[in-house]
Amino acid sequence: MAWIALVAWVVTAAGGTILGAAWLRHGGPQQKSGIRTARLASHVGPAVVGLVLWIGFLATDSGALAWIAVAILIAVVAVGFSMLFIWLRGRSGVEQTELPAESSFPLPVIAAHGLLGATTLLTSVLAAAGVG
Repeated sequence: MAWIALVAWVVTAAGGTILGAAWLRHGGPQQKSGIRTARLASHVGPAVVGLVLWIGFLATDSGALAWIAVAILIAVVAVGFSMLFIWLRGRSGVEQTELPAESSFPLPVIAAHGLLGATTLLTSVLAAAGVG
């Protein structure tokens, strides 16, 4: 289960990289509304730290590392949901003079990133608990 979590984590990160690249390409760091740089960094930074800790868990079989990674992942998911709500608000059809960068995100990538994130959390919790 721990290795499945790692694969899910890496594939989720790949989807996030696609979304981040689209955000950058469409002027995300300069925008005045929508997903701002600090929020994105508070999602990406801890996700990377959690992934590194998960790899450390796999290398050492340290339950403490696994649970710390899971705790970080929960925070990452919470920030991810906040960004999802911002993305949905930007797609609400309300007339805007400037479209936020995240309006360019393809729905299938958003959905896959979210589903894979949920899979990562579930498999990580199960592996940390010793299931599988």
